[in-house]
Amino acid sequence: MTRRTRVRFAPSPTGPLHMGGVRTALYNYLYAKQKGGDFIIRIEDTDSNRFVPGAEQYIIEALNWCGIIPDEGVDENGKVVETASEKHPHAPYRQSQRRGIYRKYAEQLVNDGFAYYAFDTAEELNAARAACEANGQTFIYNQGTRMSLRNSLSMPESEWKPLLETRTDWTVRFKMPENTVVAMDDMIRGHVEINTDTLDDKVLWKRADELPTYHLANIVDDHLMEITEVIRGEEWLPSLPLHYLLYQAFGWQDTMPRFAHLPLLLKPVGNGKLSKRDGDKMGFPVFPLNWLNSEGETYHGYREDGYFPEAFVNLLAMLGWNPGTEQEMFSMQELIDAFSIDHVSKSGAKFNPDKAKWYNKEYLRLKSDEELTEAFIPVLAAHGIENVDKAWLLKVVSLIKERATFVADFWTIASYLFVAPSEYNEKDAAKFWKEENYKLALKVADFILAFEGEFTKENLEGPLEEYIRGNEWPMGKVMNCLRLALVGASNGLGIADIVTLIGKDEFARRIEAIKAKLC
Repeated sequence: MTRRTRVRFAPSPTGPLHMGGVRTALYNYLYAKQKGGDFIIRIEDTDSNRFVPGAEQYIIEALNWCGIIPDEGVDENGKVVETASEKHPHAPYRQSQRRGIYRKYAEQLVNDGFAYYAFDTAEELNAARAACEANGQTFIYNQGTRMSLRNSLSMPESEWKPLLETRTDWTVRFKMPENTVVAMDDMIRGHVEINTDTLDDKVLWKRADELPTYHLANIVDDHLMEITEVIRGEEWLPSLPLHYLLYQAFGWQDTMPRFAHLPLLLKPVGNGKLSKRDGDKMGFPVFPLNWLNSEGETYHGYREDGYFPEAFVNLLAMLGWNPGTEQEMFSMQELIDAFSIDHVSKSGAKFNPDKAKWYNKEYLRLKSDEELTEAFIPVLAAHGIENVDKAWLLKVVSLIKERATFVADFWTIASYLFVAPSEYNEKDAAKFWKEENYKLALKVADFILAFEGEFTKENLEGPLEEYIRGNEWPMGKVMNCLRLALVGASNGLGIADIVTLIGKDEFARRIEAIKAKLC
């Protein structure tokens, strides 16, 4: 019987969600949607020491911004569901809410001989580690050392059993089998084998906070939530043998999910995992949203830096996956239709911040003028410009959008349409404001002010060009000199566009201002 596809994204609320984490969520989402299955978010908050307030809501808000919406576990407004789903009553979506069930599974492993109680203190473990290092060895808590340490395998029951009641710092460790080859299959990396003698007896459950570690919790939850594929980052690949062995120990081999370990996102230059420090150094975000850390430092996010969520998602999808074609622009539905784990690379994907900007520019061009106009209004308000006529603003946006990468660029490109220049580019002034040029430019200004037809670009552009060429004046020099007076620099829209957009009265004021400066 074929099982319904069910995948999960299981982040820990230990800080802001890295863009690599968003990509993992995206690939899970695309896989589930293509298979007609379910995508689930599960907050893995069992590490109480590393919990960061606000991180959980950050995760939900970031994924919602990207359009990566779960089928279960979180409501449509991004609020984390407090109770179990009716569909899966044994699988709530915060591990901390179900702490009571994990001890039962840890005890089951102990009773079946697959785990044991460990009573070593932190000081005793540090001493054992130091002794090994003194002999040039690496300390591993496994079959080679466990009988010399304090646990229920090396101690008589009469000695260790009372410690379960009197001590609160004991743990349950997995009993790694001796000299056993674990054969595993990964959907991306193929067949992998590893000998258990190289592995340690991982802690599965801690009496101190009565919480499981990741290893036990994720296996139990994936089983109870009927997860069919686990798609996660390659940093979890070393844990795969333990997870295989846990499924076998519980007798859940027949329902064990398939695994796929995604490649790392790499630095723009050289090798190495892309980190938040790389973004700081090179001036690009590595988080989806802004994040203020406990030291008061703000890490920039793609949303606040002006990226469209569609551009960010498209960018992430192409970091480590390719469709097998030359196509680069995909809607979410097109990504769902095209996505395949078979086309995910084994090697790391180098992040290119310039490509991120390219994607945003392409998506900006796909937006309607009406959408961009609405998006530009808050930018104008931030610069003190309010109550702008929308029909007029629509004309401005339609003229400048091809030059922009972000909506915020509209102000940089065309602020002179809203506010007269208060200063002039010195380099441009030295080049174009020569007496023979600006005298001609002022004559052109007089021609424009005397124009009697309807003051539109279409009516003005032809006669203006005829007037300059008819007098055999240097078109480029005259136009740049006039543009400098209107804009404050020699670059900008065409003179006919500028003049008709700012209107004849404002045009006259700017010409008078430049006359006062030059004449």
